[in-house]
Amino acid sequence: MRDMIRLGQVDPARKRVADATSALLGDCIVLSDADWAGPTLLPGWSRAQVAHHLARGADAMRQVTLAAIDGRQRPLYPYPDQRLADLETANGRTGLDLQIDLDTTAGGLDEAFGLVTDWLATVRLPVGELPLSALIVARLHEVVLHHLDLRTSFSLADLEPVAASWLLQWAALWLRTKAGLPAVSLHSESGVVERVGEVGEERTVKGSDADLWGWVTGRTGADALDGADGLTWPLLG
Repeated sequence: MRDMIRLGQVDPARKRVADATSALLGDCIVLSDADWAGPTLLPGWSRAQVAHHLARGADAMRQVTLAAIDGRQRPLYPYPDQRLADLETANGRTGLDLQIDLDTTAGGLDEAFGLVTDWLATVRLPVGELPLSALIVARLHEVVLHHLDLRTSFSLADLEPVAASWLLQWAALWLRTKAGLPAVSLHSESGVVERVGEVGEERTVKGSDADLWGWVTGRTGADALDGADGLTWPLLG
C-alpha cells in the first residue's frame, strides 16, 4: 500500500481515474431512461442509484480534499443515514441528468486534486488514517467497481495491470476492516501479497490482480483462481 500511494504515483493515478471515468461515461451514454431503471450487480439497486451514489461519492471526496488543503479533517460521509436516504431520489432522474451529474462531479473532484500541494496530509477514511494521495486510489476503486455493477460491456479484461494491482491492494484494506471473514492469503501474479480475514485456517489463493480483485469484492467467481475451493465473498462497497 505504501508503494501504491507514494508521491511519484499521484499523476499516473489521477490519469487512471480520468480514464476510468471516461470509460464509464462512454458506456453509459447509450443507456435509455428505461435502462437506467434496470437492475445492477448490487441487489435492490438500480443503475440510476449506482450512478447517483458514484456522483455523491465524488462530492464527498472533493469536500475531504478541500478540507485537507485548509488543514482541517472532514469525515467522508458526515451523515451516513442521509447518504442512503438520498438514493431514493435517484430513480426519478433522467439518463441525461445522471450523465451530467457524473461528469460534473468527477470534474469537480479532479479540480480539487489539482489544488493539492501536500499529498502527505492525513485524512480519515473508512479504512483508517492515510495520506491524502490514497484518496485518488479510493476514487479509482469506486469508479471501476461501480462500472462493473452497472452491467454494461465492461469487464475485468478491460483492466490494465497497474490499476488492477492498486485495486486489489485497496480492496484488501477494506476487507481488513471487516470482521468474520475467512483467513486468506492473496498471492497475485504481479507479486502483490495481501492477507485478509481472520476466521479458520489461512488458505492461499493465487491468480491475476484483476481476477483476485473481482473475487474478493464479490463481483466475479473463482474459476480463474488457484486455491479458492468454492469460497465466495460478500459484495464489497
